Amino acid sequence: MSRAARLGAFIVITLAILAVGTFIIGNKQYLFTSTYRLKAQFSNVVGLDVGAGVRVGGVYRGAVHSIELPHGPGGKITVVMDLDSQTHDIIKQDSVASIETEGLLGNEYMAISFGTAGAANVHDGDTIASKPPIAMSDLIKKSKDILDSSEQAIKNITQTTANLSSVSAKIDQGQGTVGALINDKTAYRELNQTMDGIHDAVAHAQAGVTDFQENMEALKHSFFLRGYFKNRGYEDSAELAKDEIVSLPQGTPLKTFTFEAKQLFGKVDTAKLKNQKSLDAAGDFLTDTDFGVAVVAAYSSMEGDAAKNLVLTQGRALVVREYLVENFGFDDRRLKTLAMGKKSGTSPETGWGGIQILVYPSGTEMPPAKLPQNSTPPKTTAEPPVPESPATGPKPE
Repeated sequence: MSRAARLGAFIVITLAILAVGTFIIGNKQYLFTSTYRLKAQFSNVVGLDVGAGVRVGGVYRGAVHSIELPHGPGGKITVVMDLDSQTHDIIKQDSVASIETEGLLGNEYMAISFGTAGAANVHDGDTIASKPPIAMSDLIKKSKDILDSSEQAIKNITQTTANLSSVSAKIDQGQGTVGALINDKTAYRELNQTMDGIHDAVAHAQAGVTDFQENMEALKHSFFLRGYFKNRGYEDSAELAKDEIVSLPQGTPLKTFTFEAKQLFGKVDTAKLKNQKSLDAAGDFLTDTDFGVAVVAAYSSMEGDAAKNLVLTQGRALVVREYLVENFGFDDRRLKTLAMGKKSGTSPETGWGGIQILVYPSGTEMPPAKLPQNSTPPKTTAEPPVPESPATGPKPE
């Protein structure tokens, strides 16, 4: 073969290799395939590079075309992807893009989840949802924190074991009260007799308390006192302030439900509910709303004894709260009561007083609970905020 023929053959083979390589690279980068373009935005791309593969259901069906930085510090990084047009029937508007890693320390690639059958198709240039990537540096830091905590826990266990060994040695030697009890049978028998006497005394006391509670429960249902508890609306006066707070929460309520006492109660001096169905709208609102704190605030008119009116408003707030808790599903720990006693400015039509259910938004700070009557109240100089009445809304006295 002549020299010219050999040179020609070399050139032809080189061009063939170059063409095959171009088609292989072009096929990987989808240069010779019908494609469309999608975008996804991330706060951090954790090392993703231009040209990285895009997997749809774990199969390579695209490549990262470009990565665009945001225009300002508060923006997000935009990843532009070229995808095979055959994925149009799989990727939908509700598909989610994520940055994954091949193995533990491999290269990053884009992964796109399948969409749902009923979702709309994506179009060229659309931006789909994304989820934040997991950075290996964060995982390593968390692992280091766990190891540090485990090391400290082991040190604490070792120290505790040493202390227990020291105590056990002293007990074996008869040192201390426990050591004397274990090694001196006389002291053990005397202590055992004393504990038996204390146990008998406690048992008698508990039996007396149980008998007293049973007698009180019987009195509540007796013929002579049944009418008293029935008219009052509640049975145990000790429960009046169980869920009571000292003041209304700070801030503006999301919703306020206002009722005249005449709408809800049968008599001017009773806490027995009559038209409790009027409270259902408030109960539905509490069930359907993600609220922070809700307060049942009760107030009376200016007539009558102040102490009796305070107890009356406590009872009314209590029974309204109990009705809402028993008939509607919500976190009852966030529903509190507030007895306001007498309130000036009530008109003749609202002479019975009223009830307000104030619902505050999520995140509202819970006011402190009301102290028992025999406790020393905290010192304060500010008066608690007062809800507005149906008429003029002046402060309670």
